[in-house]
Amino acid sequence: MSGSAPTVAVVGAGAWGTTLAAIVAKREPVVLVTHRPEVAEEINRSHRNERRLPGIDLPEALVASADTELLRGATELVIFAVPSSHLRSVAGEAGPLMPPTADVLSVVKGLENGSLLRMSEVIAQATGIDPARIAALSGPNLATEIAQGLPASAVVAADDPALAARTAERLGRREFRLYVNRDILGVELCGALKNVIAIAAGAADGLGFGDNGKAGLMTRGLAEMIRLGAAAGANRLTFAGLAGIGDVIATCGSGLSRNHRLGEELAKGRSWAEIEATLPGTAEGAYTVDAALALADRYGVEMPIAREVHNALFEGKSVQRCLIDLLSRESKDELEDLG
Repeated sequence: MSGSAPTVAVVGAGAWGTTLAAIVAKREPVVLVTHRPEVAEEINRSHRNERRLPGIDLPEALVASADTELLRGATELVIFAVPSSHLRSVAGEAGPLMPPTADVLSVVKGLENGSLLRMSEVIAQATGIDPARIAALSGPNLATEIAQGLPASAVVAADDPALAARTAERLGRREFRLYVNRDILGVELCGALKNVIAIAAGAADGLGFGDNGKAGLMTRGLAEMIRLGAAAGANRLTFAGLAGIGDVIATCGSGLSRNHRLGEELAKGRSWAEIEATLPGTAEGAYTVDAALALADRYGVEMPIAREVHNALFEGKSVQRCLIDLLSRESKDELEDLG
């Protein structure tokens, strides 16, 4: 099979896109579509992506290219793994090249500013393809650990159960266990919103709030996610699954999380403008928080943690003041608005 042409393409050579391409390449050829030709050349020459996945050897069946025309050969599956802020332009360019037979998978975690669309909706709108062809994958998926072969789980969501099952079968491995879910709305909201909470958790760690304080912050952050998800029509149980609490635990607790690291850096008194250029990849929570708050306003939902993350990032409010203000909020029934 290694000599055959790839029928699977991954668009985006960041850590997650490269990791997923490597997973596919263990069974079949895959093309990793990069934005920059020099990145493709490095990957093909060294079988590594040192900038995004240092020290990880990539399978020979993984071929990188900056030539988007190769998407024409991806007759079975196209995976989008680019930053949320670039997804619309990238998908728009890819759309005319994608075969009508290809399933589409979004692994992008975010909400689009302005439109407030989820990532699968952005892909559908930008490419003009039927939304029923698009699935979403989310969960506690720190790319470096998965690339190292450590065990992980995720969920593939789609309105069409057959699409979710096909995608899970293709990507699933013993060490990468995949479940399916029909609640693509909830799964995508989880993937977007947990990054905002992870920034707050990183800030709490940076200020030395302790495990009790961070556990409370994570739990109340999850409550915010559930409130918004339920108001938007998602299944509350999705937030108790891999895309919800599973991903909250991973991104709020791991030093590998870029969003957690962003919160730690904010706690040092650095500004978002200073931090942005120094992060090894995209901290999606910073690009999602305003869209999340706008969506909350649309549904009349309160999100105090997300509001303080916005204040710390864009209003110049100190992280310490933000967290103190959260702690000073009036106590209420824990289950209010969650029933």
